[in-house]
Amino acid sequence: MAIKKSELYSKLWKSCDELRGGMDASQYKDYILVLLFMRYVTDKYYGKKDALIYVPEGGSFHDLIELKGDKDIGDKTNIVIRKMADANDLVGVITVADFNDADKLGKGKEMVDRLTNLVAIFEDPDLDFAGNGPEGDDILGDAYEYLMKHFATESGKSKGQFYTPSEVSRIMAKVIGIEKAKSKSQTIYDPTCGSGSLLLKANDEAQRGVTIYGQEKDVATVALAKMNMILHGNEMAEIQQGDTISSPEFKNPDGTLKTFDFAVANPPFSTKSWSSGMDPNNDEFDRFTGYGMPPAKNGDYAFLLHFIKSLKSKGKGAIILPHGVLFRGNAEAQIRKNILRKGYFKGIIGLPANLFYGTGIPAAILVIDKENAEARKGLFMIDASKGFIKDGNKNRLREQDVRKIVDVFNKQVEVPKYSRMVSLEEIENNEYNLNIPRYIDNQEEEDIQDIAAHLQGGIPAVDVDALEKYWKVYPTLKDSLFEKAREGYYDLKVDKEEIKETIFNHKEFIDYSEDVNSTISSWANRYREDFLNIDSNTNPKELIHTISEDILESFSSRTLIDSYDIYQYLMSYWLEEMKDDVYMIIENGWIADKDLLPEDIVIDKYFTKEKEEIEGLEAKKDEFTRLKEEFEEENSGEDGYLEEVKNDKGNITKGGLNKRLKELKDDKESIEELKALEVYLTLVDKEAGASKKVRDSIKALDKAVDLKYKELTEEEIKTMVVDRKWTSYMVSEVSSEMDSVSHRLTSRIKELADRYDENLSQLEEQLESYSKKVDKHLERMGFVW
Repeated sequence: MAIKKSELYSKLWKSCDELRGGMDASQYKDYILVLLFMRYVTDKYYGKKDALIYVPEGGSFHDLIELKGDKDIGDKTNIVIRKMADANDLVGVITVADFNDADKLGKGKEMVDRLTNLVAIFEDPDLDFAGNGPEGDDILGDAYEYLMKHFATESGKSKGQFYTPSEVSRIMAKVIGIEKAKSKSQTIYDPTCGSGSLLLKANDEAQRGVTIYGQEKDVATVALAKMNMILHGNEMAEIQQGDTISSPEFKNPDGTLKTFDFAVANPPFSTKSWSSGMDPNNDEFDRFTGYGMPPAKNGDYAFLLHFIKSLKSKGKGAIILPHGVLFRGNAEAQIRKNILRKGYFKGIIGLPANLFYGTGIPAAILVIDKENAEARKGLFMIDASKGFIKDGNKNRLREQDVRKIVDVFNKQVEVPKYSRMVSLEEIENNEYNLNIPRYIDNQEEEDIQDIAAHLQGGIPAVDVDALEKYWKVYPTLKDSLFEKAREGYYDLKVDKEEIKETIFNHKEFIDYSEDVNSTISSWANRYREDFLNIDSNTNPKELIHTISEDILESFSSRTLIDSYDIYQYLMSYWLEEMKDDVYMIIENGWIADKDLLPEDIVIDKYFTKEKEEIEGLEAKKDEFTRLKEEFEEENSGEDGYLEEVKNDKGNITKGGLNKRLKELKDDKESIEELKALEVYLTLVDKEAGASKKVRDSIKALDKAVDLKYKELTEEEIKTMVVDRKWTSYMVSEVSSEMDSVSHRLTSRIKELADRYDENLSQLEEQLESYSKKVDKHLERMGFVW
């Protein structure tokens, strides 16, 4: 049976993690990624002449397989990997991890077993990298991303900084305009490149690719970045080791800093020792001249100024920095002011807190653009701090969050409480403080109680008018629900209990619902033939790009439904289910596989009668179970009839029950207990009989379904997967979103009706009525007051 890609990656991580022992994840990754590298280059280049990577004799993954169970597996593994390294100038890249380290891998048999099992994990035939490619089945890229995310998660606060979440990387790549790069000769640079994930995501966005440069201080992480470049087909990327601030490696022949067309960076936040190894006051690269000197104990602006200096005169970049750079004072305030006056800031994107693996500090993406900087009159701000989902102990951007940020930023769309263009004049009036809440108020409107409405009745017109987005779609629904009262107030026209019915039965509501349903159905119909024709030539990435773009566009004009929510439904389904299905079809064709075509779909199509019969039998069984449990509840306890039939463990067995009935048959004084236990025995038998019928029916249905799978034609499989699985899911999700729309409107109107249902005079009348009743009761009781 074909394995799902998501299951493959999960199995890969689980297996690796189980063999980790007491080793820290930040160290263990070096072993795992070297084995992944060896498997990849062997699959991709073994036996090929003129390949970018030469796989030497005795230096392949095949040779590692031969070492499984060998008592000297650790030492011999190092030898195999060293041969690969020597043949490809990769010493210090894939030779960082010592596979003969007893402290980390155990001694004797423990090491042999651990390394044997590790090699076996990567020997899995489902991990086939021979046909790997970023345009199609990028199993390597997906597996690598999955492992890196988990390593970062497990590495802890101080050791997970080598990895920037892929969602953030994609945003940065898309907002710097690198997709417009015209040739491979254009360059991209990351001064603190970590594992290289930011550089790779940016390169992916460039249609023809770009030339990659990166520098990283940590020696082990440099090796990781170099390996990463090779694994992702960027063997010519130039990655250097060293401290970017004190010793930048990329320089021109005259000693000045080399500049680049594009740059991305996620430097370590607020580094205290940023100036170690240099004299900031005599910086040979002139990075601080014209801006000001960064604080001695905080390196955020040192990295930013290096970043800006490294861009060409029309260069563009995006850098992640903590929110503090937007508003901190003193020296940083002066630097910020000077950068703003030069017009280098194109925009700022505020991100949710707790996104990054090395820190929980909230951060922002600062977008730099030197082109036409002197003419820039403002900068574009986005407050995306509320758009995320919890993922374990971290927050994660959803696909809809990524897409919305990119769309809004690139189109410079002003969205209330989310984004706006802020003029440099306004920023100057705020003393160059860029704290996002100063310019974008993302707080929810306060739900204010209307005192006059509480005193005199009526629903405030301001609250009814606040539902304007609904009234635009349902123009006459408002008049069906409300009527004018005194100035500034409405009365509810219908009974509170009829609000939902009035909305649901209103023609405009029905028309809008049908229009929404028609939109998703039209979308599905447009791609039905494409879905049915998925085969080995299908490009999954192109497919999801096309259908997701269309669904976003299709719902963009729907006022009450957020098109990004619908986009998220599709993207989530793609990642969780449909992507696996498509890859399975590409690899194996339209086979009758229960992962591709779940049993419940086949049953609903061909065995509805049998399914209904089983549901009926289950209902009968549940009824007998309920009656039996009620009897047990009523007849348990010290004086209950069932106490005598319980065994030592407190359980009631049929054997114990029959034994007690036999004892009671000749006891005329216990006739009542006898009858009760006979009733209980009957319920036990009926429940058992009903359970057997259910089991037998399910078994028969399972057998019939298995036979049906063997009979299914390819056309039947295609139709059920496309119509009853993929399309049905999306139609259901859109329908539930429509239900949410109606629920929000109904709930709000009911809330307002309940809030102002009784005014002060009505309450006073009720109080007076209750007081009179109490007085009468007290008089009858003889009390005087």
